[in-house]
Amino acid sequence: MAKQVWQFESTDRWVRAIRHGETIADSKRAMLLIESRGEQDYYFPTDDVKMEVFEPSEQTEISGYRGTKKFWNLRLNGDLIEKAAWTYEPKENRPDLTGYIALDWKAAEHWYEEEEEVFNHPRNPYHRVDFVPSSRHVQVIVDGIKVADTTHPLMVFETTLPTRYYIPDADVDKRYLVAVDTETHCPYKGDSSYYNVVVNGETYENTAWYYPQPIPEAPRLKGTIAFWPEKDKRIQLIVDGEPV
Repeated sequence: MAKQVWQFESTDRWVRAIRHGETIADSKRAMLLIESRGEQDYYFPTDDVKMEVFEPSEQTEISGYRGTKKFWNLRLNGDLIEKAAWTYEPKENRPDLTGYIALDWKAAEHWYEEEEEVFNHPRNPYHRVDFVPSSRHVQVIVDGIKVADTTHPLMVFETTLPTRYYIPDADVDKRYLVAVDTETHCPYKGDSSYYNVVVNGETYENTAWYYPQPIPEAPRLKGTIAFWPEKDKRIQLIVDGEPV
C-alpha cells in the first residue's frame, strides 16, 4: 500500500458554509487538507465557526495513519445532524490540526468561495480541467445503432479521469435519449442532468449526461452531451475511426 501523503496549506479564498440561512462557518483563514487518497476538506479555525451549534459526539474513529478522529453533532433550528464535523487529536507524521475543525460537506446547504457557490467538495488547486474544441470525428454506437456523430466535439481533459468527448446537441439523435431525474454535482463544471439511452428495446440507464447551466468557468459545456461507454461494452465510442 502506498504511503499516505498529506498537504495542509492555507488558501486565500474566503470560505463560508450556510445552513437554514445561518452561517455556521465563515473564514478568510481556512486551511485546505489534501490527502493523496483523493480526499480534500476545508479546516476552519474554531474561532471562525459557530461552535455553539456543535456538540461533542461520543463517536470516534481511530486510524493508523490518521489517528483519533472525534466527531461533533450539529444542532440547529430543531435539526440534529450526527457526525456533521470532526477534529483530530495530534499525531506524529501528520499535519498538526490542533485548533481546527472540518465540516462534512452535507452539513451545510450552501458553500461559498468568495461569492461563488461551490458544490460537492472543495476545489483542489492541483486539479486541472481543460475544455478544448476539436475537429476529430467522434461517433457513439450503441448496440450497432449510431446515436451521435460529430466533427465538432468538445474534448474535456481532467486530472485523473478519462478524456470525455462532449457532442453538440445537434449532432445527437435525440430519438434514443430519455430524460431522467438523476443529477450529480461537480465543483469544476456544475450540476449535471442525465439521459437513459434506449436502443433496440434495451435501456442503458444514466449513460449520457449534460450540464444545463455549467458554472462560469465551463461555459463551453452548454449545449453538449457526453456518453459513458465504461458502463456497458455495447456502448462504443469511435474517434477518428478507432474504438476508444
